Amino acid sequence: MPRYTLNVNQKRHSVEVAADTPLLWVLRDQLGLVGAKYGCGVGQCGACTVQLNGAPTRSCLLPVSGVGSAQVLTIEGLHPQGRHPLQQAWEELDVPQCGYCQAGQILSAAALLKQRPKPTDADIDAALSGHLCRCATYTRIRAGVHRAAEIAAQPVSGPKKAVKA
Repeated sequence: MPRYTLNVNQKRHSVEVAADTPLLWVLRDQLGLVGAKYGCGVGQCGACTVQLNGAPTRSCLLPVSGVGSAQVLTIEGLHPQGRHPLQQAWEELDVPQCGYCQAGQILSAAALLKQRPKPTDADIDAALSGHLCRCATYTRIRAGVHRAAEIAAQPVSGPKKAVKA
């Protein structure tokens, strides 16, 4: 069986799997990264979306042999403490209902926000087209992306210095 070295969430992993094994199953079964979900197996629902070199990619369709030296980002690697602006917005606005599709939605939205820090509704709809939400929370998802853009635009405040009296 061939051995592959993958760069996932900025860590190198070595796996021994068949060349045609979908990246989704390597992430879930070999690496224990279960944020990407199996939804349809044909790239139509978006539940398995990860980023490959920053681009949203359906991991159920990508064989591990096609990953090469690309950087793979999963929801687990988006922010070390789960505090990416999208994750903050999702929590603040109570975006998910069942949550099954949310990792894929968030990773596609993160790619969008890198390209367009202040996306329009049309930008969001285009970036997230092809993501199916079984609970139909599309309005909350769009609001979450807008809120994440606001959070990301806020200046980062550092530790406050003590003022001497």
